[in-house]
Amino acid sequence: MKLFEQQELQVYNSLSKSKEKFKPIHEGAVGMYVCGPTVYSNVHMGNCRTFLSFDLVFRYLKHLDYKVRYVRNITDAGHLENDGESGDDPILKKARIEKLEPMEVVQKYTVDFHTTMAKFNALPPSIEPTATGHIIEQIQIVSDIISEGYAYEKNGSVYFDVIKFNEDHTYGKLSGRNLEDMISNTRELTAQSEKRNPQDFALWKKAEPQHIMHWPSPWSKGFPGWHLECTAMSTKYLGNKFDIHGGGMDLKFPHHECEIAQAEACNHESPVNVWMHANMLTLNGKKMSKSTGNNILPDELFTGNNDILSKAFSATVAKFFMFQAHYRSILDFSNDALEASEKGFNRLMDAYRSLDGISTSEKSSMDISAWRQSCYNAMNDDFNSPILIAQLFEASKFINGLKDGNETISEKDLSILKTTMHDFIFEVLGLVDVASENTGDGNKLEAAITLLISLREKARANKDFATSDQIRDQLLEAGIQLKDGKEGTTFSIQ
Repeated sequence: MKLFEQQELQVYNSLSKSKEKFKPIHEGAVGMYVCGPTVYSNVHMGNCRTFLSFDLVFRYLKHLDYKVRYVRNITDAGHLENDGESGDDPILKKARIEKLEPMEVVQKYTVDFHTTMAKFNALPPSIEPTATGHIIEQIQIVSDIISEGYAYEKNGSVYFDVIKFNEDHTYGKLSGRNLEDMISNTRELTAQSEKRNPQDFALWKKAEPQHIMHWPSPWSKGFPGWHLECTAMSTKYLGNKFDIHGGGMDLKFPHHECEIAQAEACNHESPVNVWMHANMLTLNGKKMSKSTGNNILPDELFTGNNDILSKAFSATVAKFFMFQAHYRSILDFSNDALEASEKGFNRLMDAYRSLDGISTSEKSSMDISAWRQSCYNAMNDDFNSPILIAQLFEASKFINGLKDGNETISEKDLSILKTTMHDFIFEVLGLVDVASENTGDGNKLEAAITLLISLREKARANKDFATSDQIRDQLLEAGIQLKDGKEGTTFSIQ
């Protein structure tokens, strides 16, 4: 029996604005598309939060024994500034600044993105298509939309006719925006504009002479509109209708709204069952953004080379910090919060590592099976990672009670506890044992501390309490706390 058959997953759908029982289109299989990065600069922590939120979704669906096809694109062309309609292409702008070919810029920052995601121990997607690799598919969709009567060509560019589309469909249903209100709040078009209506958006743009990246099409040498690439790649690899589409909250409008309109215009059906949106990570109470400079890069976090934090923090501590808030809630990035998360993570890992030294009894003083289900209940409630982490801390308290001799556990329950802790810490949350990560071999640190504990025990046996206290105090100064119990001395990294 598959694990997903034993659990009932509820997911918040941005389209219905409510939690719904998750039921994939094809039993046992999930198709998920997530909007990936625009690769013209280093990925910042705000971006990372979004991608880690969907890594959590991907990991949990796989843990539930679903066969998941996870598609996450790379935007390497066609993304203009000002909601994708006008201005400079940021990739071309960076190419001019760095005196590189546009695809050199794309390669440089794609590698940076992959390297950063690997440091966070994020799983790679099943398929990672690029916009430039799917120009033919995008041209075909534009042709289909024109033939359906929902787009028009003007001076070599093609625009989606939002007002025409809204006569037969509902534009704005994802974001909750009313087209009539949008029209009344929009300034009049200037004489230079090619669009019939301010709400219309580009499907294909004719390239200006200075625009390096362009391709031949029935309308002009040009490039696809920003919204088009995701419609082309999601439907190519997941079908005209698939289970989950995810992205950052800032993509809900206009990007995802336009995706829905494009897909309905040419495929005659709504493309996605569940729309999911991760909320933003703020810094000093403001949105993290490349354009405003209010951001921190992952490497600045890992090295401590920044003016915001008091020290360096590992990728897994930053990830643990982010998962202590629900993916749909705003989370503010601060030094105090990271330090608290680091201490909490170390306590959790200390409890997990000590499981191998636990003695068993005939009965358990805690209902381990009920606790295990509480972990699933947390994740089944729209991937509620903070509640899951709270349950893991409950288990940590119980483990500490076992070490102190105040709790008991049976051999069977100990096995369940170990497996469940391992599965949720490492497989679902995707965390990494920082002690092992920092030393290259966690056993070296443990062996050194064990030796010091042994020397301290000999000093105590010889009534040399000054040496005993010195070992304890100096380890504590280094962030390693010793704890004397009935079964000997254990340690935790603070």
